[in-house]
Amino acid sequence: MTKAAELAKMGEVLTNSQIGGRRNIIINGSAIVSQRSTSTASLSSGNNFVLDRTRFQLTNGGTWTMSQSTTVPTGQGFSHSLKLDCTTADTSLGSTDYLLVQQLIEGQDVQQFAFGTSDAKSVTVSFWIRSNKTGTYTLEVQQQNSSNGFYQNAKTFTISSANTWEKKEITFVGNTSQNIINSNAVGFYVTIWLGTGTSRTSGTFTNGTWHNTTANRISSSNVNLADSTDNELYLTGLQMEVGEQATPFEHRSFGEELALCQRYYTREGAGSGGVYKRLADGICSTTTAADFMVNLSTPLRATPTLETSGNVNHYLMYSANATDVVTNLVLTNDSDDGTYNHSVTINGQVSSGLVSGDSVQLITNANASYYLALDAEL
Repeated sequence: MTKAAELAKMGEVLTNSQIGGRRNIIINGSAIVSQRSTSTASLSSGNNFVLDRTRFQLTNGGTWTMSQSTTVPTGQGFSHSLKLDCTTADTSLGSTDYLLVQQLIEGQDVQQFAFGTSDAKSVTVSFWIRSNKTGTYTLEVQQQNSSNGFYQNAKTFTISSANTWEKKEITFVGNTSQNIINSNAVGFYVTIWLGTGTSRTSGTFTNGTWHNTTANRISSSNVNLADSTDNELYLTGLQMEVGEQATPFEHRSFGEELALCQRYYTREGAGSGGVYKRLADGICSTTTAADFMVNLSTPLRATPTLETSGNVNHYLMYSANATDVVTNLVLTNDSDDGTYNHSVTINGQVSSGLVSGDSVQLITNANASYYLALDAEL
């Protein structure tokens, strides 16, 4: 972009969108936070995460490996991207089959869109994308209103050159007729469709119009990225902002991005270092049970579910210079259930050996990869 063009765009931004504070509503759009893992193989269904906050969702759309990659566009300040690699092809998607990359956003975080009013704002989504498979893809934004209705708006974009990073900038007009739910529940979706069956393409593709008809959602020209094991896709620099112009990607520090991600998912224990890692402190309630308070650096979005690294024997209770293998581990309650979820309580059990009233630590059992996680994803 020439200097004159940059100045012209800045003038448009000054006129049409916010320039102060945080612009990017997407979390971890630069793909730098990956608490769960850096690579996961054999993905063939469900909601799948490697990068925090961005999920790969599919139903009968081949088999994939998803990973955090260091392949990035040159000179843009990115260090990581999301990579999808097809390992088993599906050349003919069923009518309800699909595969997509998506981020879900709390309704209370997009009230500045003013949807459902005459002042509804346009929103612009931008991203860098690369694939060997050229052709038509679809970007869709979807909202949930306070009556639990869903309305969506989609536009196509083209990957023109194989194995080449391309930047896309797509603007959607505001929805003046439908509001967005104002709560910590999902209120807005940003989705890149990588393939879908006829149930979403058999109607008339609306291409920039808000609607609630399933058959009109996706262009019938959309590629099927699952049609060959040669296919792969990279994505980074995902940004959504108020206004009709895309501004340069808002790079945030790793620490800030991690804290934003930990509202939805936080993991303790796994990684390099010692194999006996302290996960929580607690008090023995009986000779076979203890309660552990887990204080959180970032309040959770909602009451979480407890995720373990596998069998309960991955964990030990350490008390009075002795260890006992855990036989059961459950999240008993959200100790601060409500708008701000600062702590949770975990109950653990062993066969014997504890002393009621003694302090106790929950630790990993001789393996650096064992962990505990709290999941409050949308």
